[in-house]
Amino acid sequence: MIQTQAQLSDFLHAIEDETELAIDTEFKRVNTYYPLLCLVQIATKSATDCIDILAIENLQPLFDKLHQKHCLWIVHSARQDIEAMYCLSGKLPTQLFDTQIALDLLKDLRPDTCNPGAQISYQSLTEILQGVHLEKAYTRFDWTTRPLPDGAIEYSLDDVRYLIKNYRQLKTRLENEQKLKWLMEEGQSLLDISLYEVDITQAWRRVKGISHLPKKMHNISTQLCAWREHTAIDKNKPRKWILSDDDLINIAMGKDNFNDKKQQSFESFLTQYPQLYDIKIDAQHTPPTPAERAQRVILQKGIQAKANQYNLTTEVIATSKTLLRYIRGDQSVNFLSGWRYQILKEELENAK
Repeated sequence: MIQTQAQLSDFLHAIEDETELAIDTEFKRVNTYYPLLCLVQIATKSATDCIDILAIENLQPLFDKLHQKHCLWIVHSARQDIEAMYCLSGKLPTQLFDTQIALDLLKDLRPDTCNPGAQISYQSLTEILQGVHLEKAYTRFDWTTRPLPDGAIEYSLDDVRYLIKNYRQLKTRLENEQKLKWLMEEGQSLLDISLYEVDITQAWRRVKGISHLPKKMHNISTQLCAWREHTAIDKNKPRKWILSDDDLINIAMGKDNFNDKKQQSFESFLTQYPQLYDIKIDAQHTPPTPAERAQRVILQKGIQAKANQYNLTTEVIATSKTLLRYIRGDQSVNFLSGWRYQILKEELENAK
């Protein structure tokens, strides 16, 4: 494990010409709003090691390497790893190959026992492709622990040891099925900075049940959600430590009240953000009508036929939620652009 500046320098020198970087991270997010990055594991065709982020003062050389324009990040289920790195470096990778997304594009590789929309773990994928069973003993380990047990270090290294092999096999399959461009397109969608910048005005979307409240309570609900998010960020604490979802809804409905200190904080917050008086909870978060359900069934039948044709699950093309948004007139849904639209445009025209 790399724990000193000199060791980091030596490792980066050893991989300076490598452009395919298998990457994983270990972080802690139990008592903070932002993830606390603890380890970064990197594997290339010639080297594998993990970097103790908590032990090294100057991480800029690492970030310089990881964010080189020609470097491809190979990650399994990349979003949280990208977020953890972004919180520390302020940068996003330039190219991404997400092996979990690759598996979504290759339906026949998914286990028959797996639900169509379920995500496949790195351990399961490695067992499918390499026949290697990886232990999960440190799944819930506290990665701020120092010194790290040898078993934890080996566990973290296993998370990148087989990524390059998995990547190469998946890449070959995608090329054979002419889907590699699809995969890279999906990767680019994860490199949208808006995914990692918090918009407190949209914090209400995180609270289940908000859209079912009477309309007269929508305004106060969205304000409470924004205040909670802002306070959680400011204190770097989990949002539910500031105010639970149930308490938030009860206050919005008038069944409960803030204490004096929180009430003062809330009122002061609203004076700073007058735009919060105009937030609307859109109709996409209300249940579908019988007519909308019938329309969705028609679309799903056409999408199922395309999914079978292209060795895909229907969920990777369009979920029930995105179909409902489309039926209600939302033109920003993902299947109205890119590779999805190319295979669906005829079906969408027919459905009209």
